[in-house]
Amino acid sequence: MRTRVLLGVLALVSLVAVFTTRVSQKMPDFEVYWTAGSRAAAAEPLYRDSDGHFQFKYLPAFALLATPLAAMPLPAAKAAWFAASAVLMVTLLGLSLKALPAVRRSPILLLVLTFLAMAKFYAHELVLGQVNLLFGVLVVLALVWMRKERDAGAGALLALAVIVKPYAVIFAPWLATRRRRGALAAMAVGLAVLLLIPAARYGWDGNLRMLGDWWRTVTTTTAPNLLNQDNVSLSAMYAKWLGPGSQGPILAAATGGILLLLAGIVMAGRGMLQTPDTLEAGLLLLLIPLLSPQGWDYVFLIATPAVMLLINDLPALPSGLRYASIAAIAVVALSIFDIMGRAAYTTFMRLSLITVLMLVQYAALVALRFRRAA
Repeated sequence: MRTRVLLGVLALVSLVAVFTTRVSQKMPDFEVYWTAGSRAAAAEPLYRDSDGHFQFKYLPAFALLATPLAAMPLPAAKAAWFAASAVLMVTLLGLSLKALPAVRRSPILLLVLTFLAMAKFYAHELVLGQVNLLFGVLVVLALVWMRKERDAGAGALLALAVIVKPYAVIFAPWLATRRRRGALAAMAVGLAVLLLIPAARYGWDGNLRMLGDWWRTVTTTTAPNLLNQDNVSLSAMYAKWLGPGSQGPILAAATGGILLLLAGIVMAGRGMLQTPDTLEAGLLLLLIPLLSPQGWDYVFLIATPAVMLLINDLPALPSGLRYASIAAIAVVALSIFDIMGRAAYTTFMRLSLITVLMLVQYAALVALRFRRAA
């Protein structure tokens, strides 16, 4: 007990030190949310070209969710969100462990190894003040609730996840493949309600106009980001390899289609498995940053349950794929600027090697289903 208390105190002191010395003057993405929340509170337009690179790109309902934080002074709001994100990080790891079909290794070992594998993404998330940890917790908690047959609550969580990050819509067709459709119905109803809520602040016409502005903002700000070294999407990978204006979009669409087809085959192969959801949802979580043209490297943190599942079931893989998976996890974990150095890290990211390594992990997860391990 004393050891746990001491570790908790040390972790708290470390987080405070990190925030006050390295993070408090950063968190640029959180400032976007804070500004959007302030605008929503005053019923002001959310999507403005004058915001430049830091344009708000989330659904209008998200801005309403941010209004409580916007009611606080920015420094206090940053501190509150940093603390909440640290709690969400621990929660995501704990929920991922709970979501495993079967725990085949020491729980402590799984938590430690998964944390080390994903630590670079967690750190980047905290520095930016992003909301991917919240997104991951909502999705994995929905998984845990589905296992307990709390489908209505799970569907509501996934609807809320769409508001936090719109690419959560990828879970709707997956829910349609499950024997019980309660979660799908709850997600559809919950999403409809959440999309309509901003009308209470902006009016019906204002809400429709905001949704149109959101779509315009998202679709017109993608192309300039494809050559950014931190973009890990398939579209960015081919753009970096082949150059803009090449056959990259076609190849990205084809590769994405193959990955989705594999995910469909995995779902069709669940058979009589008692707990197939974690592997299937983990595949979709890993797919999101690969398919989204705005897939930044730190978004891979939402694949925490997939990586933990892979670490848990490594012995079930064929030896070649097992060693490749171990190497992929290790190289991703160690691909840190401070370790590799500026030149090597820049080359690593510009070659989209992190995308290739995550594709290796995706292949290993698919293999687990064919081995009937998960």
